[in-house]
Amino acid sequence: MVPAHVPADRVVDFDLFNPPGVEHDFFAAWKTLLGGPGLVWTTANGGHWIAARGDVVRGLWADAERLSSECLAVTPGLGEVMQFIPLQQDGAEHKAFRMSVMKGLASRFVVALEPKVAEVARELIDGLRPQGRCDFVADFAEILPLNIFLTLIDVPLEDRPRLRQLGVQLTRPDGSMTVEQLKQAADDYLWPFIEKRMANPGDDLFSRILAEPVMGRPWSVDEARRMCRNLLFGGLDTVAAMIGMVALHLARYPADQQLLRDQPDLIPAAADELMRRYPTVAVSRNAVADVEVDGVTIRKGDLVYLPSVLHNLDPASFDAPEEVRFDRDLTPIRHTTMGVGVHRCVGAGLARMEVIVFLREWLTRMPTVSLDLGKPVAMKGGNVGACTALPLVWSV
Repeated sequence: MVPAHVPADRVVDFDLFNPPGVEHDFFAAWKTLLGGPGLVWTTANGGHWIAARGDVVRGLWADAERLSSECLAVTPGLGEVMQFIPLQQDGAEHKAFRMSVMKGLASRFVVALEPKVAEVARELIDGLRPQGRCDFVADFAEILPLNIFLTLIDVPLEDRPRLRQLGVQLTRPDGSMTVEQLKQAADDYLWPFIEKRMANPGDDLFSRILAEPVMGRPWSVDEARRMCRNLLFGGLDTVAAMIGMVALHLARYPADQQLLRDQPDLIPAAADELMRRYPTVAVSRNAVADVEVDGVTIRKGDLVYLPSVLHNLDPASFDAPEEVRFDRDLTPIRHTTMGVGVHRCVGAGLARMEVIVFLREWLTRMPTVSLDLGKPVAMKGGNVGACTALPLVWSV
């Protein structure tokens, strides 16, 4: 049912979990919304707004006064159950908890982790290179960032497959788990580690964060659970999806592979541009006040979906947005791949470093890599879109 305040010409049938054609091209599926109104209402998933133009996406993402982050996602009940810290907080409370998390992810810790990222990347590459082919998603993208994150929080690497499935259920649910079961599975796994960190802090990420007072007091057990739950899910899917998209681009454009091999000093800028070109993350916001935008009114209580893809690939936001230009100036208008404003991703620095290290090691140690034309590339929608299969080949 369409609410009375939604004009009929703003109504679309668009399921963010399964937009038409997403299995072949996540970005083309979303781009079908560009060129029309800047804000549309979808009848799918209970009904909600979608910001469908770059300036609307970015403007609403930055509006932390009238749009709350408490709802978390379109998935019914997910926000109420997960109660992530700091992702689902607003105002002064969000600022206080975010500060502690940011200190735990300070740049000096990211820099210190870079050799470990390079080491893991080299081990994976050296194992793959003699084979002449791989499914990059299963054989690399789902291993490197997850191993690094599990190293950060100091939990066993052999738990990666189990935790990976939890991450997928959060961002691309298939109905096999309720949101309550998903939360319980994460909490059951995390609690022994949280209990130990709170009693005897170590050098891991959880320990560093929990050692930082919040508003002059220690973390409560409930707050620690919510924060660790947030970081666990935040670290399980987004970077894996990003690295998969970057590898897809390299395989499609061998000239870009060669350019970065010949001029490795371009790699940091290339990482930024590739992250702009292939955004897969979206967030949900619930209106806590009426918001007038693009000629319509978002009513208090409405849910608004903000896809980074519709900012980054809007020609009104970036010139020729689908072209990858390693010399593109991204300073006037930053891309929204990692978010905007006070809720910009706390792990943005870590994610960028991992993409840079991946590019450096992959292009140094691998020959020219191409798509395996005998096998299709597969993608999937959701709050984090991703390649689910990326078959690559190269000469041994």
